[in-house]
Formats: sequence, structure tokens, C-alpha cells
Amino acid sequence: MYAYYPETTPHAAYARYAAVRLHAGRLLAIGATLASGLLAAALVFPFAPSAARLALSQRWARGMIRALGARLCVEGEAGALGALLVANHVSWLDILAIASHAPAVFVAKSEVRDWPAIGWLAARAQALFLKRSSGRSLLRVKNRIAALLLEGRNVVIFPEGTTSDGSRMLPFRSGLLQAAVDCTRPVQAVAIAYYGEDGNPSVDAAFIDGMTLWQSICAICRAGRITVRLAFAAPLAPAGRSRKELAREARDTIAAILARRPVSHPASETY
Repeated sequence: MYAYYPETTPHAAYARYAAVRLHAGRLLAIGATLASGLLAAALVFPFAPSAARLALSQRWARGMIRALGARLCVEGEAGALGALLVANHVSWLDILAIASHAPAVFVAKSEVRDWPAIGWLAARAQALFLKRSSGRSLLRVKNRIAALLLEGRNVVIFPEGTTSDGSRMLPFRSGLLQAAVDCTRPVQAVAIAYYGEDGNPSVDAAFIDGMTLWQSICAICRAGRITVRLAFAAPLAPAGRSRKELAREARDTIAAILARRPVSHPASETY
């Protein structure tokens, strides 16, 4: 009698080989795209006008999403320039998704500045680094956001202050929304969610539990094709609203969007 081990069949071996090949191919594509971004930031950004830098950043973000093997589906549209975009936060991939569709300045935690390569790129892209639990840093970043909004630049904040697995949202901190109130610029809620190949919510992209950036990249590369859902709600006018009211309305809007099944049709699939 011979024992039968399904995992040793030619089909199982080929499946493992295909998975390893896919993982390695995605990592190579990510490395190549990251290298191209670093070269552009070093050699082109210092001499390019603002519009060209935004276009390059948008193209690079789309390239990174493709390299990761993800698909982006967009619902709604980013509003007029000079809006404060307020999004829930699941992953560092959130930033690529928004940047690929609505060029903007991002507010990031100060620790991102120290990430190898990525931190340098973020600084070249004019990211605003916020030191959490520092009132002075909050005030500085809030004032800078207001100035950018008045210049007609979009700014993105993640008011949860950290990431979650996407199954629930944390409370929204309202401090940075004061920038929109101060300069009476619109606030636009943006809902972000991730789905697996079976159409069900996926945690493969979640950047949680103290994982490193490298661990997160590998987890995404090992996953099947992830779909990133990016849904823009109608802008909220700050007139007559406090920052806390805006934060509450934005959070409620995002929660309502995430509670609905995603729209899936060719027009919504960016790539």
C-alpha cells in the first residue's frame, strides 16, 4: 500500500510554484517602480513645475498599485480643488489609492519620515508630518493645511489617527478639521475598503498589529488580486458647522458608504 499525500501531487507542486513566481514577480515590479519614483523625485522634481510633479506622482501611484497586483474601483468624484479630504484608514495603500485619483498633499505620522526610501519620497511630495500627542505640531500642521487649501491644493487627512482592519472605524479626531473651518473650504468624506477575489471584505491589505512595512508588502503580494474601493461622497460645506460636527458627519457618511455593497461596473474600474 502506498500512502496518498495530496500536497505532493504535480498539481499541488505547480500551484506552489505559481504562487512563488507571482509573489516574486510582484516584488520585482514594486522594486522597479520604487526605483523609478526615487529617480524622478531626485532628478525631475527639483526642476519641474507643480503641475508636472502632481502628474508624475499620480502616474507613479498608479504604477505601484499595478505592481502590487491590486485593482482600483472608484465611486463618485473628487470635488473642486482646495478641499480637505477626510478618509478612514486601513493601510498605507490608502495613500496610493487616493493619490492615483486625486493628487493631494497628505498628512502622515512623523514616524513615516524615517521609513527607508518611502519617507524620503513622502517628504519630496510635500507630505506634512504630524507628531502625535504634540499640541504644537498639531497647530503647525493645521495652519499649513489652511494655507494649502487657500492655494487651491487638496489635502488628505486620516482622522482616526491610526489604521484598523477595516471591519470597524475608530473615532475621528477633529483637530485638523479646524483648518477647513478657518478658511471655509469644503470637506469631502472618502471611504476606503478592500475586497478579495471572491468579492468579500479582505484584511490582506490591513497595516495593523505592529507589522512592518516589508511584512505588509509581502502579505499583499502573497494575496490574490485585491480590489481597492475608493468612494467619494458629496462635499460638506463648513459654514455653520464646528470641526466636531464636520468630523461626526464625515464619519457617519463613510460608515453609510461602507455599509452598502460596492458599485461594480466598467465605468468605475480605473484599472
